[in-house]
Amino acid sequence: MRQELLSLPKGLAEEVSKNLVMVARLIDDEPEQAYAYSRIALRLASRVAAVREAAGFAAYATQKYSEALAEFRAAKRMTGSVELWPVMADCERGLGRPERALAMAGEPEVQKLDKAGQVEMRLVAAGARRDQGQLEAAIVTLQSPELASSSVQPWTARLRYAYADALLAAGREEEAREWFGKTLEADKDGATDASDRLAELDGVEFVDASIDLSDLAENENEDEDEDEDDDEGEDAAEIAAAERASDVAEYYDEDDEEYEPLEQSEADADVEGDKA
Repeated sequence: MRQELLSLPKGLAEEVSKNLVMVARLIDDEPEQAYAYSRIALRLASRVAAVREAAGFAAYATQKYSEALAEFRAAKRMTGSVELWPVMADCERGLGRPERALAMAGEPEVQKLDKAGQVEMRLVAAGARRDQGQLEAAIVTLQSPELASSSVQPWTARLRYAYADALLAAGREEEAREWFGKTLEADKDGATDASDRLAELDGVEFVDASIDLSDLAENENEDEDEDEDDDEGEDAAEIAAAERASDVAEYYDEDDEEYEPLEQSEADADVEGDKA
């Protein structure tokens, strides 16, 4: 890629390079933004194969398969390389043409791929078989020396996972459980959800025990407000009773001939009746 960019004027090469870096950085987590950066790079340097390839992968990540296929074809014409052959076949699947993907799996270009490319092509072909409802054929397609090998390669987890998933779809549950377990052994980075699939097969159900702390805090505040209201009501009743008692103490004088007792309130009368 660096060599290709050197063919551009320095300022332009730097600008294109910045956009390609953003494509690589965002394509996994924010594919739409990566696609936007790829379009800028494509507008600046459409005759650079690396730019066409990056634009193809960005379009592929956003499921724009027709556009991705066109960019991959352009990159292949510019470089003469067949390394994009499997992803081009997968674009055909994305466009609803699994028969074309299978035809590509039988082309001479496949023999020119490295081991990783051949495994990828096998995965695409198996997927095309499943698209056509041919589950047993998909299982047979995935059976290969790479699947049987005990050595762990970058593609091992994905290959085992695809095989386990095809077995499960065909109703071969025990075999599927075995291969999901083998997938888990090879998947050190957690690239697949093999552990979850195993748990489902074993009848383990995960319950989300997380608590919404904001709701909890809101409920606690409501309880506190209710307690405060009750306390305020009790305090008001006590204050009123104290004031009445103060009034009686202030005006009551047994030696005062003019003393006349204050009229009792109904509440006071009830209290005294209770005491009696």
